[in-house]
Amino acid sequence: MTDKFDVVIVGAGLAGLQMLHEVREAGLTARVLEAGDGAGGTWYWNRYPGARCDVESLEYSYQFSPELQQDWEWTRRYAGRAEIMRYIGHVVDRFDLARDIRFRTRVEAMTYDEPTATWTVRADSGDEVVARFVIMATGCLSEPNVPDIPGVATFAGDVLHTGRWPREPVGFTGKRVGVVGTGSSGVQAIPIMAKAAAELVVFQRTPAYTLPAGDEPLDPALQAAIKADYAGFRARNNEMPTAGLSRFPANPNSVFLFSAKEREAIFEHCWNRGGPLLLRAFGDSLVDPAANEVVAEYVRGKIREIVTDPEVAAKLTPTHVIGCKRICLGDGYYETYNRPNVRLADIAAHPFEEVTPTSVRTGEGTYELDVLVFATGYDAITGALSRIDIRGRDGLALREAWSAGPRTYLGLGVPGFPNLFTMTGPGSPSVLTNVLVAIHQHATWIGRCLRHLAGNGIRTIEATPEAAEAWGHHVGDVAERTLLPSCGSWYLGANIPGKKRVFMPLVGFPDYAERCAAIAATGYPGFALAHDPVPATRS
Repeated sequence: MTDKFDVVIVGAGLAGLQMLHEVREAGLTARVLEAGDGAGGTWYWNRYPGARCDVESLEYSYQFSPELQQDWEWTRRYAGRAEIMRYIGHVVDRFDLARDIRFRTRVEAMTYDEPTATWTVRADSGDEVVARFVIMATGCLSEPNVPDIPGVATFAGDVLHTGRWPREPVGFTGKRVGVVGTGSSGVQAIPIMAKAAAELVVFQRTPAYTLPAGDEPLDPALQAAIKADYAGFRARNNEMPTAGLSRFPANPNSVFLFSAKEREAIFEHCWNRGGPLLLRAFGDSLVDPAANEVVAEYVRGKIREIVTDPEVAAKLTPTHVIGCKRICLGDGYYETYNRPNVRLADIAAHPFEEVTPTSVRTGEGTYELDVLVFATGYDAITGALSRIDIRGRDGLALREAWSAGPRTYLGLGVPGFPNLFTMTGPGSPSVLTNVLVAIHQHATWIGRCLRHLAGNGIRTIEATPEAAEAWGHHVGDVAERTLLPSCGSWYLGANIPGKKRVFMPLVGFPDYAERCAAIAATGYPGFALAHDPVPATRS
């Protein structure tokens, strides 16, 4: 069966839902194709215990509808998965979005046809959809990364991944549980699983800097104050490098302008308040290695203070630059290692050797397990795009075009792939921002672009190779002015064997948003525009 629409949107997560709304506002027809049987994207799939947002609720929300902003009431400083899913369900119902979404439809391939200037999108069911435009709302953290450990397929117990958690409840009571990975999902899940499991073994390769989230019931007075000036609140957040946290102004001064006592007081305030504020405590913490070391050593001291076993504390203590890997937020994480039923296995010093039907064996020993949980993250930013066989002009495969690293213009367009937009793609601020703000900026920009194309009889839009090449250098140059590329993080794809190491997100939201707005206002320089052979009649 083949359907035809103006636009196909791949993914019904938070990006895909707002994009559907924007496409409708532009007067175009759309079909959203979603692999899951419900909307929600990241929050649909990540059902693991303890799943919670690490952006404050009042910021991690849509801004395209003032009425929605006023009507919805958040209950926690950081919303948990269940609350976020209720919010998503409310949005889907309120704007009648489900009628244009086809669930249980995984996109496997897409092919561009130059004579008709259309895309044919093929699903795993064999069905096809033809559209003039395709918008990839596949998410930056949606393609799970599962390490290749010999024998894992033979394990007789439950094998789970935090990013593909089963719908049915998973019981840990009285079981021997192994968790591989100590990134964000591991940090959230480990304390909860430890309370139920008879034994919990955490297999850690690289310790992460984990700061207390400070989650708490949301103050009704704060929520009311922000709602009284939500437009101003959003505008102030848009001026922040990470598109958020304007309520907590960053200190622009160097850490070395303060005495040790003054630094300690500032650090303690940030630690006790919770959230990622520690990296905003001093203006040079992400650009000066010496300043960064002062911040990092404070967190290391906290780990030594909290974890009672010095050997365990040493294993949990990171040595890399703080902030070059994603900061984790988790309440009670380090305290969990004081529990008698929790062990920490260092797989950097003693790598995995094999998994048997009943155990995991490392260079240090054998661990008998009933459940094996992978909290190993994702093939980030490009993984979900690379999984699909996307063929542009002359049959060019996206995987081939990006073999030396992803190249886009603004993270929105790819040379050789006309009428294809990527939301929060490589080359955009995406994962270095409040992603709901990044989604809003991309969705509204694409919506404006679609109106311009329709109103001016433009058949195709495509990023030029020159613009994409220059933009890639710009992204790299901006990153090199910071300490962010200094370690092997998933920002560079270093967690995926064989993936080309390129720093993918752009540092800094305000300049990016201003540049995108200027490009839209001046006729889309950097994009090649081809007009219809016959003037368009659609207004």
